[in-house]
Formats: sequence, structure tokens, C-alpha cells
Amino acid sequence: MPKLKRRLLLIALLLLAVSSASWFAIFLLHSSEEQGSPSNLGRLSASPPTPHITLPVDSGPYHNWQLFAADFEDMIQSFKIYVYPTNSASSTFASSASIFLPHPNPFDPKLGNYFSEHMFKLSLLSSSLITTNPEKAHLFFLPFSVNLLRNDPRVHSEASIADFVARYTTSISQDLPFWNASLGSDHFYACCHSVCREASSKHVGLRNNAIQLTCSSSYFQRFYVTHKDVALPQVWPRPPQHALNPPHARDKLVYFAGRIQNSNIRQQLVDLWGNDTYMDIFPGQPSYPYEEGFRRSKYCLHVKGYEVNTARVSDAIHYGCVPVIISNHYELPFANVLDWSKFSVIVNNGDVALLKRTLLSITRRKYMSMYHNLYKVRRHFVWHETPKGYDSFYMTAYQLWLKRSSLRLSS
Repeated sequence: MPKLKRRLLLIALLLLAVSSASWFAIFLLHSSEEQGSPSNLGRLSASPPTPHITLPVDSGPYHNWQLFAADFEDMIQSFKIYVYPTNSASSTFASSASIFLPHPNPFDPKLGNYFSEHMFKLSLLSSSLITTNPEKAHLFFLPFSVNLLRNDPRVHSEASIADFVARYTTSISQDLPFWNASLGSDHFYACCHSVCREASSKHVGLRNNAIQLTCSSSYFQRFYVTHKDVALPQVWPRPPQHALNPPHARDKLVYFAGRIQNSNIRQQLVDLWGNDTYMDIFPGQPSYPYEEGFRRSKYCLHVKGYEVNTARVSDAIHYGCVPVIISNHYELPFANVLDWSKFSVIVNNGDVALLKRTLLSITRRKYMSMYHNLYKVRRHFVWHETPKGYDSFYMTAYQLWLKRSSLRLSS
């Protein structure tokens, strides 16, 4: 028995020793894990610090806000434009001085689609970009107004307008040396009238070299040269909108009202959804005030009619209705600055039958993002008599700034 007791005691002591060693090992492992935990990383001299990760800045509705803002500031400080005075041409045009002057009442509602043409000139003459020294100018502005020519009974017709513009441009090139220094490539003119595309047709240099600042900015528009010419936003004079109708108060999916006589796409829209209670599509005037449709709808259609351009895009932006662009080959204003996919929907003409399905497939999160981006770009589609900030004038001037050239063929 004594031998048995001694053996049992030895076994018990051996088991106790093994157990103690195991617990000690577990303790060491646990201590090591605690030292490696995030709360103790700062106490470990051998561990490198966590690197700082710089996330990209959200540019919102812009391709690259920081890059644009820096270049825009450079433009404000440096860009200079020379405007030809009315007495710079021969006496032949003395009786037509009003054609070259700002419109006496640019906010006249009757101007309608031609508001941007007149406001650009008025804003330019009120801006800090003007220089009276042509030697310091980056660009030269030809101040004739196609809209005023269209309404002048002495000119009026498209052929007569083209003759007038050709004679004026020739006179400029003969009286002053600046046109010939670049063959007109650093000259530009502005127009929103539907006959604008014909205005330069009888002067080869004006048509091929000068910059056309126009609302009719289509890749396949007659006499519109992509990457030479500039898209001018077509804006109607609207009262200030300090607050937008919120998304939850917009009970209609789609809104469109307009003539269908000159557009197969518009006719197709009416045929497909003219009776859809969720989509307000009218072949003409709506049954309620025109502006109300923009306030109560989530999406508002821009559909090519006689021209690729209409004021519906800027109206939609003004009232907070996400624009749906159904106009193939339309060069959208400020497209090199604004990422239109972030605040509008682009639909190919051939996909009109899929329009409702396309819009319903947009998630609420995506729609809210477009709605908020729309709010941010509203300031770019407003004209002021004295330009300010990032309004329509300065955004358009920035497009011209990008077109400037230091090249002079001769002095």
C-alpha cells in the first residue's frame, strides 16, 4: 500500500506540473495578443505606424472641380477680349449701329430663345475681361446680332443676313490688322437665332476659322464645327428660384409639353405615353401652367424639335427636374467641365420605347444624387447684367478661354 500511495502521489504531482505549464503558456500567448491589439500598437516600437490614406475629393457634378476652379481663377486674372467698336467698320455700317449694340431691353419676354445671345453681349461689356487695347487681347469679338438683323426690315432674310455679315467681316479685315494676323481663328461671334448657322455661309474665313458661339450646337448641324465652335446655353429669363420643390412632392415621373409637328420622336412619345397617368406628355400646351410641370415632375424631357436646342434643359435645371436628353449629336453646354451623367439622363433616339423602363430602373439613391447635383449646377445657367461667380457668362467665357491661341500668322 505504501508503494501504491507513493506512486499515486507522484502521478498527481506530475499532472499538476503539466497543468501549470499549460496555463503559463496560455497566459504568455494571451499577453502577446493583447500587446498586438490596435489599442496597444502605439506601444510597440517595432510596429510601423498606420499610413495616412488620402481619399479623392468628391467632384460632385464636375469632372474635376479642383482642376477647373484653379484654371477658372487663372482665366479671371488673365483673359482679355477686344470688342470691335461700331466705328471700327467703314461708314457703310453707320446706319446699322444698333445691330452692334446691346439690346435695349434684353429681359423682354418676347426675346424668348434669343435671350442668351443678347445677355452674352451685355454681360461681356460689363465684365472685367474687356480690354480696349487690341494688342493685349486673346480673342476678338464681332458684335453683330443675328437676332436684330433678323428683325431689321432692311435685312431680314437669311441671304441678306449672310451678305451683311460677310461685308462687315471683310471690312474689319481691311480696316484693321487683327483679323489677318490669325485669319480669323482668334475671332468669335454669338448667336442663338435659328438662322445663325447661315450667317457665316458667305464668308469662308468666318465660317471655317472664327469661333461660332451658338445655341444650335449639334455635331451634324450645318456650319457647326465641333471642337472649334462653342455651345452656348439656351436660357429663358426666369424669376429666381430660392427653393426647389423637394423630391417627395414630385408626383409625376415625366413631363414634356411642346409641338410635335416637326419631330417624329415627339410624336412617338405622345403615341406611347400620351395617356399614361404617371407621365405628363402633352402635344402642345399642358392643361396647367407650363412651369408647374417642371415643379411637380421627377424627370423632364428635352426632345429635338426643329432644332436640337431648346430652353427645356435650362428650365429643368432651374426648377430642379432632372433633364432627360433625347437629342442625338447634341453638344451639351460646358460638357468639358460638367459631368452631365451625374445630373441628367441621356437616351438615344432609338431607345425612346424603353424610356419608362429606363427611368423606373433608376434607384432612389441614384435619383437623389442627381437631384442634389442639379442644385449645384443651377448657378451656371443664369445670366446677370453684370456677370458674377460661375454664372452663364463666365462659364461660357471659360469655354472661349480654352480656345484661345497664342499663334499669330503675321503682325
